[in-house]
Amino acid sequence: METPDLPLEIIVYILSFLHASDRKEASLVCRSWYDASQDLRFQKNVTFRFPASASSLELIRGLARKPRCSLIISQLDGFSMSRALLLEVGVCLGPKLESLALPGSSITEATLLALLPRLTSLRRLDLRGLDSLFMSGAFLSRDEHRQQVRSALSGLEELDLSDLRYLSDLTFNRLTSCTPHLHRLSLAGCHIAFEFDPYRGCPVGAVQDSSALLSLRNLRRLLTDQKSTLVALDLSRTSITPESLRTVAQVPGLALEELCLQGCKELTDYSVEVLVKHQPGLQRLDISACTELTSRAVVAVGQGLKGLKHLSLSRDWRVTEKGLADLLSVTSLRTLDLSECLHVSGAEMVKGLTGPDTNKAHLETLSFKSCTYIRDLAVFSLAQLLGSSLRELDLTSCVYLTDLSVRAIATYLQRLVVLRLGWCKEITDWGLLGMELVNKGPRFTRTFGNMGFFQPPNMTFQERPKLVTEEDLGLFRQQEGASLLALSRLRELDLSACSKLTDSSIIQVLRYPDLHRLSLSMLPEISDASLASVAWHCRSLTSLALSHCPQISDRGVAQAAPHLHRLQHLYLSCCDNITDRSLSLLVQHCKRLRTLDISMCKEISITTVDLLQSQLPFLENVHCRFVGGADLTLTL
Repeated sequence: METPDLPLEIIVYILSFLHASDRKEASLVCRSWYDASQDLRFQKNVTFRFPASASSLELIRGLARKPRCSLIISQLDGFSMSRALLLEVGVCLGPKLESLALPGSSITEATLLALLPRLTSLRRLDLRGLDSLFMSGAFLSRDEHRQQVRSALSGLEELDLSDLRYLSDLTFNRLTSCTPHLHRLSLAGCHIAFEFDPYRGCPVGAVQDSSALLSLRNLRRLLTDQKSTLVALDLSRTSITPESLRTVAQVPGLALEELCLQGCKELTDYSVEVLVKHQPGLQRLDISACTELTSRAVVAVGQGLKGLKHLSLSRDWRVTEKGLADLLSVTSLRTLDLSECLHVSGAEMVKGLTGPDTNKAHLETLSFKSCTYIRDLAVFSLAQLLGSSLRELDLTSCVYLTDLSVRAIATYLQRLVVLRLGWCKEITDWGLLGMELVNKGPRFTRTFGNMGFFQPPNMTFQERPKLVTEEDLGLFRQQEGASLLALSRLRELDLSACSKLTDSSIIQVLRYPDLHRLSLSMLPEISDASLASVAWHCRSLTSLALSHCPQISDRGVAQAAPHLHRLQHLYLSCCDNITDRSLSLLVQHCKRLRTLDISMCKEISITTVDLLQSQLPFLENVHCRFVGGADLTLTL
C-alpha cells in the first residue's frame, strides 16, 4: 500500500518554518515540494540575477508564470542578443516586473526606450553607471517618448542614477518628469555642480539648465516638486559643500527619513548641525568618510535626531569618545558603525548605557572594526549591557583583544547572528573553548557577570600559548563553559588571521548547522582535520575562505567536498598543497560554485582551470593568477 501524499497546504505550512536557503534545498526533493516552495507567501522580494546570454531567454519565459518578480541583468550591450533579451522581458514580464537593474551594461537609448513603456508595474529602476544612455544628451528628448515612459513609470518609487558621468540638467529633468512620485533617489558619485559651473565660468544659479552637468539649483527644484513623497536621498561621493547641504536641508516641506553623505569630504560640523535642525525626522544617516567631522557632529546628532535608527560614522577619524554617551540615549537607535574611528575606546558607550536614565538604545548591529583602542573591559561591559538585543558584532582588527573578550561574547551575546573577529591575533584555542589556562591568567567562569564591572587582569601573550592537550579536551566536553559553541544562531563567523588558533579549537567548537559564511584564512596551524570537521558540522555553508592555510591539501578537500553541496564561494589562494585533484572534486560535488579563488596555487594547471569553467554551470568568477608555479618576479 502506497503512502498517501500530503496535501499541498500541509507542505507549505511545514516549509514556512525553514530558512530561505533550507527551503530552496527542500524544493529539490520532489515535484510536490517544489510546487509548495513556489507559494506566494515565499515569493516576496525575490530577485533573479543572471548575465545576458541566449540561455536566459528560456528563463525569462519561465518567470512569466510568476505573479511578480524583480530582475538584475548584467553584461547587456547594444547587439542583437541583448535587444532580444530585453524585448522578451517586456513581452513576458512587462506588467509583472517590480524592479529592474542593469549593472555593467552598455545598452543603447533605443533599446531601453523600447522596453520602458511596457513596464507598467515597475517600482524600482537602477540605471547606475549606464553612461551609454546619457552620453549623447538626447535621451528622452522627443515628446512622444516622454509621454510613453511617463504613462508606464508614473508609479516608480525608487530611482538609482549613481555614477553617471554624463548626467545633465536636461536629461535629469526629462527622466524625473516621467517619475512624479519618487520615494528614493540616488545620485551617488555623480558630477554635480553645487557652487560653480566650470563650463560657463559662473555660479550655477545664474544660468539656464545645463546640457553638460547637473546643478544644485536643478536638484533643489526636484526636491521642491516631489517633497510630498521623497523620503530618501543619496548624495555620497559628491562634492557637496556645507552651504549646499544647508540649501538641500532647508527645502520647504521636505521631510527626509534617510540621507547618505558617505565620502563627502567638504562637510563640516556646522553643516551637520544645520542638517539636524532642519531634518529632525531622519531615521537613517550615513556620514561615514566625512573626514572633517568631529565629535561636535556626534553631539548634534545625539541631541537632535531622537528618531534615529541607523547611524554610520565609519572612517570619521577625528571623532572621539565625546558625545557617544548621549547618542546611546536615543532609544530608537538600532545600528551603529564606528569602524576605523581610531580614538574610540568604548568607555563613553558603557557610561551611556549604565547611566541613571532608563531610556537606552537597544543596538542590534555594532561595528568597532579597526578601533585599536578597544580593550577586553569594554567588550566585557558592552556584552553584558547589550546581551538581549545585539545580533551583529564586528571586532575585526581590534588587535589587543584576548580570550577574555571571546568568552564574554560567548557568555552574554548568545543571540548573535554575525561575529567578526578577524585579525584579533591574541585570541587562542583557550578562548574559543571557554576554558581557563592552567595556572595562568584570570579565573573567568560562567557566573563572572555577578562580579560587576571590573578591570580584568592582563594575560601575558609574549610567549607561544600553551597547547591544548587531549586531557584538556576531555575536560572541555564535560563542562558547560562559555565556549563559542553557545552561539548557536550564528550565520557568519570570521576568524581570519587569528594565527594562534589550531585544530584543537576549530574541530571542537565550529559546529553550526545553520552557518552560511566562514572565514579561516591565514590560520597557519589548522590542517585538513579542521576542514573535514567544519564541512561535516556546517553543511549550510555558502562561503568558505581558507586562503593562506599552508596545511590544507587535497586530502582535506576530498573529505569536505561531499558535504558542501550548497557552497557558492570558495577561497583557496596560496594553498600550495592544493592540486588539480581538488578541482576535480569540486566539479563532482560543488556544482553551485559561483566564485573560486585559487591564485598562486603552484600545483594547479591552467588547463584544469579551463576544464573546471566548462563543467560548472554557475561559475562566474575564477581568480587564478600565477597558478602552475608562475614566477611572480616576471611581473615586476
